[in-house]
Amino acid sequence: MKKLKTFFKWSSISILTLVIAISGLVYSRQNRTFDAPYPDIASTQDSAIIAKGKYLFFGPAHCLDCHASIEDLEKVEHGVAVIPKGGRTWHLPVGILRSPNLTNDAETGLGNKSDKEIARSLRYGVNPSGYTLFDLMPFHETSDEDLQAIISYLRTIPAVKNEIRTFEPNLLGMVLNAFVFKPIGPSVEVPKSVSKDAGIPYGKYLATSLANCKGCHTNRDLKTGEFIGPEYAGGFRMPIDGKDGEFVVTCNLTPDDETGRISTWTEERFIHRFREGKKIKESHMPWGPFKQFTDNDLRSIFAFLKTLQPVKNDPGPVLVKEG
Repeated sequence: MKKLKTFFKWSSISILTLVIAISGLVYSRQNRTFDAPYPDIASTQDSAIIAKGKYLFFGPAHCLDCHASIEDLEKVEHGVAVIPKGGRTWHLPVGILRSPNLTNDAETGLGNKSDKEIARSLRYGVNPSGYTLFDLMPFHETSDEDLQAIISYLRTIPAVKNEIRTFEPNLLGMVLNAFVFKPIGPSVEVPKSVSKDAGIPYGKYLATSLANCKGCHTNRDLKTGEFIGPEYAGGFRMPIDGKDGEFVVTCNLTPDDETGRISTWTEERFIHRFREGKKIKESHMPWGPFKQFTDNDLRSIFAFLKTLQPVKNDPGPVLVKEG
């Protein structure tokens, strides 16, 4: 009996020591920094480039859908161009994520960030301090020309002071931040520009590198942000803010005859759907910003989606409740 007590005593001490050591390692790695190139991109005061950036910002790139404040989200759903002062909140398995302030305030926004620092954050997922960003933005392969346009427009936004704590990790989030999270950059050579006259290739570019159709309509692991399903085949379960165990499930956009949501749609119906706006209150689709799409851009996206390999995948109901 004495030997057994001694065994448990030293086992407990060993386990406690191991827990303390692991905890210390996790905490010590919370401020890991990463290197990434600074894209050679500079903003301009050219009115045509700024106008293009404004269209991309409020429309295809749907920046307001994340970077509007909580109180302005309803306005964004109706297509109103509000100030992107940040603060929208997501409760994820890894903790609480909030969007940063994109105004030109020097203390709490982008006012003291260089063009190249902003471009690096968008393309490589590394913020000006060298920390990795949670991989939600689709701009890794956005063309130099379009990044310049977006950043040029950002420079015109008035400064609004709004301090945001962008990430509050829970224990799981801290562990993943210490050992798993890392920047994700381009997987192909980034184009200098992409012509709108390119048709299907331009539609692919919009869907993957600006509008993020792929990012939501491909199943993902919410703990890491990694893709875990066939591209554009849906099934991504997105938590509904403030409703534990309730999710919005994205639809299959591939042209599968049985399970593809838009497989029987015409180009006209596709465009009309974007003009209708939000129909399901809980939907994460940025219907307000996407109303700003031009007909020609929507035609390009529709043509691209029709070229996808059909994937038989029925994601089930749009709204799901567990428990």
